[in-house]
Amino acid sequence: MKTLFLAWQDPITRSWFPIGRLTFDQGEYRFVYTYGAIEAQAKCGFQPLLSFPSLNKVYTSVELFPLFSNRLIRRSRPEYQDFVQWLNIPQHEDDPIAILARSGGSKVTDHLEVFPCPEPDENGLYHIHFFVHGLRHLPHYASERINHTKPGELLWLSHEIQNPYDSNALTLNTEDHHILGYCPRYLAADALKLLQRDPALVHVHVERLNPAPTPLQFSLLCNMTAKWYEDFRPFSSNSYQAIVMDVPSPNATATSN
Repeated sequence: MKTLFLAWQDPITRSWFPIGRLTFDQGEYRFVYTYGAIEAQAKCGFQPLLSFPSLNKVYTSVELFPLFSNRLIRRSRPEYQDFVQWLNIPQHEDDPIAILARSGGSKVTDHLEVFPCPEPDENGLYHIHFFVHGLRHLPHYASERINHTKPGELLWLSHEIQNPYDSNALTLNTEDHHILGYCPRYLAADALKLLQRDPALVHVHVERLNPAPTPLQFSLLCNMTAKWYEDFRPFSSNSYQAIVMDVPSPNATATSN
């Protein structure tokens, strides 16, 4: 089963909340809201999305819901192949879930973002790809350093515990002490847990540099690996848990709202 989470940003406070979960299993897509939607509603007045008007319903479809499919570039578009190369997705593995998981599916017309739920890889390790965040806030010399990164280069995670916006913030640093940006906010809490268990077993490497004119958010692709402990569960906080149990039912009616 493949799993993506949907996050919403309050346009006023700029706070992010995980509000929903999309899964794909045995040819069926399923969407449910998570308790993060209730938290966002209480703190920031979040309202259910038009595509999914009820917080207490399991939505199912044999086709990808339009809210997500509209965040994909059509294969027929001339820029599609360049886009897949930026994401560094292997040929014939560029399915919709893989593209959304790697790209984030963000649009300038809303305040939504998607991200994957990691699963143990073939070696039993925690393994996830991500694009470095926060690049637009970096000084010029940091941007120059990014342009000299090499595939396979090791980066170091550093905890900005006094960050006034996110106490879990993790910067990505080079061996020569340049900050290249931030680990995505959705990974920070779990990455901190893994670092606290054994920092020597957490590794971040540069995977691909996409120089201009590639859009800034796709500039620097990294991958992170770590030991997957038996008691480790990614995104285990209440905000990520489904409001209603999304257990497949033989009587469920497929919808594609």
